[in-house]
Amino acid sequence: MTRIRAVACSNIALAKYWGKASVAENLPATPSLSLTLAGLRTITEVEIDPDLGRDHVQLDGVELTERPLERVVQLLDRLRARAGTSRFARVVSRNDFPTAAGLASSASGFAALALAGARALGLDLSLEALSDVARASSASAARSLFGGFAALPAGGRTAERVAPGDHFPLSMVVTLTAKGPKAIGSTQGMQHTATTSPYYAPWVSHSPALFDAVKRGVLERDFERLGTAMEQSALMMHASMLAASPAVIYLTPTTLAVMAAVRELRARGTPAFYTMDAGPHVKVLTLPEHAARVAACVEGVPGVERTIVTGAGPDAALTDEDPRSLP
Repeated sequence: MTRIRAVACSNIALAKYWGKASVAENLPATPSLSLTLAGLRTITEVEIDPDLGRDHVQLDGVELTERPLERVVQLLDRLRARAGTSRFARVVSRNDFPTAAGLASSASGFAALALAGARALGLDLSLEALSDVARASSASAARSLFGGFAALPAGGRTAERVAPGDHFPLSMVVTLTAKGPKAIGSTQGMQHTATTSPYYAPWVSHSPALFDAVKRGVLERDFERLGTAMEQSALMMHASMLAASPAVIYLTPTTLAVMAAVRELRARGTPAFYTMDAGPHVKVLTLPEHAARVAACVEGVPGVERTIVTGAGPDAALTDEDPRSLP
């Protein structure tokens, strides 16, 4: 038996991905640029056991079945095809942050699975090759193989590194505004938006300009340019969802209250901008010296469960840490 463990960090898109250029190949319709976060980790263990008759997968202590299991098996099948083997795996994975709640747990999860699975099957693949493997299961996972700032082009198969985290040190205050998984999964939500929202086509056509502004803001260390484009990207993405029929609504009253608090904080001179993914939680981007003030502000909003203050995370990597040790 061969047992390998890997760790990958979730990433939050500053320029959003929402929509598929190809559903069959899971290719993104819009370019995205993200920040990988050290404070949101997935640790995954893959054990290849010749005595197994099928793959067994456990996530956060729960045995997976049906579609969630199928997605993991499909990724392992792609690796098995490369390795020329049919041996099955026992997978144990755990997140140290809420799962399926709009915090990109699938991104870190499939990135860690791609790395651990490849090594367990005897494959020594580059981060770029692993990014392609992970992307086929979760487009956002393509970016979680890379630390710091990473981008996935529209129609792209592999993410690319934009800049290391220390190129432009930033803090993100992840503000948890609800408990439990979200009601509508991202894949279902974006497909419904694409087929029913009159705002979907304008969102797709305008997203490259927002991507370019975000990328320029990162490369030039221009926080105002970065934050302004990041907010617009999030709001345009959610506008396309709200115009779907019926509407796809992830934002809650607490979400809106946190957004208002961030705008007020910024009006008083604190550099802070918000973004939201397909979920109710708000992520607030700021400069490290202002992170404590931002966290204190949003923690005072009624309905906020807690905050996670974090900075840029590293590349996905092998680890000796046991996923069972995570809370």
